[in-house]
Amino acid sequence: MPVVMDAERVSRTLTRIAHEIIERNRGVSEIALVGVRTRGVPLAKRLGASLRDITGQEVPCGALDITLYRDDLMRHAVGPQPIVRSTDIPFSIDNRDIILVDDVLYTGRTIRAALDALIDFGRPRTIQLVVMVDRGHRELPIKADYVGKNVPTSRRESVHVKLQEIDGADEVAIDAGDEGGQA
Repeated sequence: MPVVMDAERVSRTLTRIAHEIIERNRGVSEIALVGVRTRGVPLAKRLGASLRDITGQEVPCGALDITLYRDDLMRHAVGPQPIVRSTDIPFSIDNRDIILVDDVLYTGRTIRAALDALIDFGRPRTIQLVVMVDRGHRELPIKADYVGKNVPTSRRESVHVKLQEIDGADEVAIDAGDEGGQA
């Protein structure tokens, strides 16, 4: 698989995005980070650490499971049941600027589910979206506010974001795959 981002590039990209978040929001006092499980959570935690290093302020960070909000779960009567993981948002999202963090933006359906799930927790002032990779092929009118890297792909290719916390290494790679691909 061709690697389009190595560990150093992933790290620099997160630092750049942290600076963009600070600039756009005029600081971090009103923001909170929420990572979409699975790989959005460590990305959100890393962004939180970068924001703290830059500003000296802690930024609340939570984890969101969207399994039950997916519109594709019940499409097949037979098959493996989805694994529901925990949502952990230990702060109020009401009247806050929420930075939603995910690894790959593809059709937009994951983010739509994340928005539905997040709204069940309260009414944020704004929701901004951070993605490490935007690969195109949107099916819904969703656009990221902060993008690590735009990676044009065909629908049969897959984009794999690997993170140290989960996969033991940091990189973004593309797999030629078969029609339909993932992420």
